[in-house]
Amino acid sequence: MTTTDQIEKFHDFIETHYKKKLVHLVNQGKRSLIIDFADLAKYDPELSEELLNEPIEVIAAIESAISQFDIPDELKIRARFTNLPTSQGISIKNIRSTDLRKLITLDGLIRQTSDVRPRAVSARFECPACGNVIKIVQDDFDKFKEPSRCSCGRRGQFKMLSKELIDVQRIWIEEAPESLQGGEQPKRIPIFLQEDLVEPSMERRTTPGAKIRVIGLIKEHPITTKTGATSVRYDLSVEANYIEPIEETYEDMEITPEEEEKIKQLATDPEIYNKLRNSIAPSVYGHDDIKEGLILQMMGGVKKVKSDGTIIRGDMHVLLVGDPGAAKSTLLLFMTKIAPKARYVSGKSSTGAGLTAAVVKDEFLKTWALEGGALVLANGGYCMIDELDKMEPEDRSAMHEALEQQTITISKANINATLRAQTTVLAAANPKLGRFDPYQPIPSQIDLPPTLINRFDLIFPVRDIPNKDTDNKIATRILGFQKDQDMIEPDIPVALMKKYIAYVKQKVSPKLTEGAMEEIKSFYVNLRNQETEGEGIKAIPITARQLEALVRLAEGSARVRLSDKVTRQDAKRAINLLKYCLMQVGFDPETGQIDIDRIGTGITAATRNKMVVIREIIDAFEAKGKKTIPIEDIMAEAMEKGLTERNIEEVIEKLKRSGDIFEPKRGHIQKI
Repeated sequence: MTTTDQIEKFHDFIETHYKKKLVHLVNQGKRSLIIDFADLAKYDPELSEELLNEPIEVIAAIESAISQFDIPDELKIRARFTNLPTSQGISIKNIRSTDLRKLITLDGLIRQTSDVRPRAVSARFECPACGNVIKIVQDDFDKFKEPSRCSCGRRGQFKMLSKELIDVQRIWIEEAPESLQGGEQPKRIPIFLQEDLVEPSMERRTTPGAKIRVIGLIKEHPITTKTGATSVRYDLSVEANYIEPIEETYEDMEITPEEEEKIKQLATDPEIYNKLRNSIAPSVYGHDDIKEGLILQMMGGVKKVKSDGTIIRGDMHVLLVGDPGAAKSTLLLFMTKIAPKARYVSGKSSTGAGLTAAVVKDEFLKTWALEGGALVLANGGYCMIDELDKMEPEDRSAMHEALEQQTITISKANINATLRAQTTVLAAANPKLGRFDPYQPIPSQIDLPPTLINRFDLIFPVRDIPNKDTDNKIATRILGFQKDQDMIEPDIPVALMKKYIAYVKQKVSPKLTEGAMEEIKSFYVNLRNQETEGEGIKAIPITARQLEALVRLAEGSARVRLSDKVTRQDAKRAINLLKYCLMQVGFDPETGQIDIDRIGTGITAATRNKMVVIREIIDAFEAKGKKTIPIEDIMAEAMEKGLTERNIEEVIEKLKRSGDIFEPKRGHIQKI
């Protein structure tokens, strides 16, 4: 088929199918006419086949046909194609020389993006001898071409009259983890975007971490060796024709009127909380309190921006601590399916740079560039961190800023940048000694710094205690799923649950009512000022950090009902959930009260009181002129004040570890 025939056919095709769309584009000032490949295949199968095999010539023909319509000269409409047949889909690792210059579809995760920069596509030169104007097409990405000689015979320098510039950007995409097999490493390929594909509205689709589908043609580029010669090997890149997002944030998901009606109807069900809870990991029996916490985490609180620009986060962080084999990882993996944008990482295989950001050399701009880690890539979504206790301490410390401030500050090479990490974190950890011990504080059992533990709104212990009835139900559930995977149908399918959460995030921003505020304030004030026996350092049962967590949980509860008001009932649900966590991990059996320091520092108020007593005794001996004090003398004094031998030994050991005292000889201590 000749080019003239192609232009005529495309003119007729656009007239028949896309005339209204074209008029609409011109009125809006847009420059992309998105054509469904299926429409073209129905209109003319031969023409669609030519498009796949000879895309450069055919796309030029269709753009010539578009220009014949009544379009302003300054508005250059580009033809963009979508919905290519599955036969054109290819993975990065399977690209071969036979695929060059054909229209293909690639799926992948964006790992890195360059800045948008102008690039010359053509230049006009004038010959100083005869005045002849020479036009040179700039089809090389790296080198600017100039004419070598004129038709008059002149060689040498030519005067450049003008050049045509377009905006370009390079992004790197890599294969998605689910498409890999065995020990394969994900392969990468650069994608070049230009003109309307780098407009600000399109640029939102190409942020690092987004999962996209690229329609384009594969091109080869010669490699220059160190000596300046051209190598026989070639580099590959993709010149994008169109990009479309596969994975979106909740805010970007589209909800049809039919789906909206179904969501509103579901929200009126009085059993909505139970239905949502039963739909979370139906293969896992029990853990109702944890599942309820995960529902409220999914819904999230409302992000607030103060007048001074300070942001109060709405994302809730949850930590599951407990015995191995108690379905923690199953819950984490299920949550990655519900969230449209989620990253799953495991402790030992994660580094600080992998979680936050790495500085890499950008070969395109010949400068340093940032490459986002898991917390940055999951911005606006979820990050599931399994085996948190197995991570290296210096790698875990990189998470502190991301969990509270929801930003990641990088100062490396010549880069000083702050990246957004508005990510909800769900983490799981095992006890240090393998199994959970309810009589030891949480920090002493997991290798996590107190400052990191404090940043989690809810901490759930997951215990595996033998119980005949429970074990029978768990075994029945697991074996039933092994026999029939569809044994239990969730009350709310995963697809509908995704839409439900998306609708909540887009439309529902509840505000606290007076009743809810009174309920939360009453709980906070009463718990902090409860009566304590004896004198000394008073236990701190709850802090302002837990108060903010209560507000977020109450807002999440209101969002479940699609309510714009946080009621007293929502506040009670939040209080019960937080109280459950505090009683499980913050209860001090020695005093019979909740002590937040049991979670945060590992040293309870009762222990601190004993430490004060022992310090006073040591100071008293020192005042009498005794530098080296026998432990027996300290024990005798402390027992008179009501301390037991075991208490005294524990406190002396803690003071040794903290560096307050040391043991110069056996059975004696001395202050440092």
